[in-house]
Amino acid sequence: MALSPLLEAMRPRQWSKNVFVLAGIVFAGSLFEPRAELRVLACFALFCAASSAVYLANDVADRAIDAHHPLKRTRPIASGRLSPALAMATSAVLTLVALAGTAMLNRATVAVTAAYLASTFAYSLGLKRAFLLDVMIVAAGFVLRAVAGASCIEAEISPWLLVCSFLLALFLALGKRRAELVLLGEDASNHRVALGSYSLPLVDSWLTALAGAAIVSYALYTQSPRTIEHFGTTNLLYTVPFVIYALFRYQHHVVRQDAGGDPGSLLLQDPGLWLALLGWAVTAAVVIYR
Repeated sequence: MALSPLLEAMRPRQWSKNVFVLAGIVFAGSLFEPRAELRVLACFALFCAASSAVYLANDVADRAIDAHHPLKRTRPIASGRLSPALAMATSAVLTLVALAGTAMLNRATVAVTAAYLASTFAYSLGLKRAFLLDVMIVAAGFVLRAVAGASCIEAEISPWLLVCSFLLALFLALGKRRAELVLLGEDASNHRVALGSYSLPLVDSWLTALAGAAIVSYALYTQSPRTIEHFGTTNLLYTVPFVIYALFRYQHHVVRQDAGGDPGSLLLQDPGLWLALLGWAVTAAVVIYR
């Protein structure tokens, strides 16, 4: 049956990226409000549909190249286990579901979802070949997820938190590019044109700079007048060490090429990262919801 390859091509393991949708409800202090919870969970599910729609379209567009990739050739479409026609039909249905569903939440959320779909489809259809623009679009997708999660409950997100989200997402995207450079070697540009403009020393320098910038922007967020006024405390600063540890540990794994630099796989494999995220979550919850 095509159902199993279709579900695999929708990449449910990648749905963890949509946790950025939950940022708004956490930092708005509305985590325990039932109505807000239901709306954010609905938004999360709809972004899972939207991201799967993009994955299917992307794999159809890249099926010829992926067939010669050492890892991607096993994907359902590249390996021939799933027909491109069925994949595109499912992508269209999921796109409509995502847009119709977010339209039922409010206008702002459907507008953000449309922007996410437009930018990511454009990425799949050609912008991923553009040096630097490729990783910036990926990073922008995470910011749009966070904005959608806040929009659906009509909450505001601090500009500093948006900057931090973008820098963090850019850091993760470049980690993936580094992993591809090492895996594919001299053949890298044949699989992804933009990789021909990247180099390991260049990416490593950017990763170090982005880690520092993300930490500083997050620290500034915790101590900004708006944040202090909203939460009535400066104690959110105590979550910063967990952020530092997690970023540095992830970069360590990227350099060692553990799990191909994939954040989702690293989270499943590394207890240290789980503990850092858990420590951050618990500390933030105590500060915000004390």
